[in-house]
Amino acid sequence: MPRASVELRRSRPLLGTFVEIAVLDAGSKSEAAIEAAFDAVAAVHRLMSFHEYDSDVSRINRAAGTAQIRVHHWTYAVLTAAEDLRRHSQGVFDVTVAPILQEMGMLPIDSAAAPSKSAPKPSRLQLWGGNCVSLEGRSSKIDLGGIAKGFAVDRAVDVLIDYDVTGGVVNAGGDLSIFGLESVTVDIRDPRRPELVMDRIELINEAMATSGRYASGPLSEDRAASIVINPLTGMAAKNGLGASVRARSCMFADALTKAVMILGVESSELLRHFGAEAIFAAADGGISATPGWRRTHHAS
Repeated sequence: MPRASVELRRSRPLLGTFVEIAVLDAGSKSEAAIEAAFDAVAAVHRLMSFHEYDSDVSRINRAAGTAQIRVHHWTYAVLTAAEDLRRHSQGVFDVTVAPILQEMGMLPIDSAAAPSKSAPKPSRLQLWGGNCVSLEGRSSKIDLGGIAKGFAVDRAVDVLIDYDVTGGVVNAGGDLSIFGLESVTVDIRDPRRPELVMDRIELINEAMATSGRYASGPLSEDRAASIVINPLTGMAAKNGLGASVRARSCMFADALTKAVMILGVESSELLRHFGAEAIFAAADGGISATPGWRRTHHAS
């Protein structure tokens, strides 16, 4: 958890990692606010987990090539954002990468259908009115591991603000959002030597997410998000060792780290479109950052 002066701190295993919530004094409602924020994170997990049989993601995947599925409005919002990111990244960010992740052993294969062995194809996700979604092709599957965790952080912050919490931090395994605090110092680990700090930055009323090869570990709910795949090639990203993105929304910061890992310095225009800044550790040892990386972002 970043260093900050807070009154109350709680942690819980969720989203395949540990989610920690730290808040300033919200009076008698502090505990209730934190509990409600954890409930929001758990709801995102239930809706968007690739692993949960009854999640919206699993329902969409089972109906691929056969039917439209009505999903929760949160799921629909994430899928809408994912499609926007896919278009603006020219396919570098694509939630239909799930069959590739299955083929690589990063996601489980269900007994009903094996993953496609064909070459990667453009996204075939279709969004319809009334929160309805469909996938073309029976072998198509989506995975929201690269964006849903950031969305969960955003929802937790919304809940805390609704409870009149004056400030705090929500941190889900490195995807974090800060609100109402003068500043929070965040250390970014060096992917070449994780025990060292690559950069230290002050955040105010904004979010940050990090992806890197050092995040890899045993197969788990969060493993797919730590292995960055280029959907255009079907191969793991090799140009980057690590990337951190700061943005207004943790959802977009989370998703954009994957694009930066693939595109490196060529991601500048994409980051600019979404009002984000990034620092990037290249495989050759070089470290680069966008011009506004160290600029403090204040809430409008």
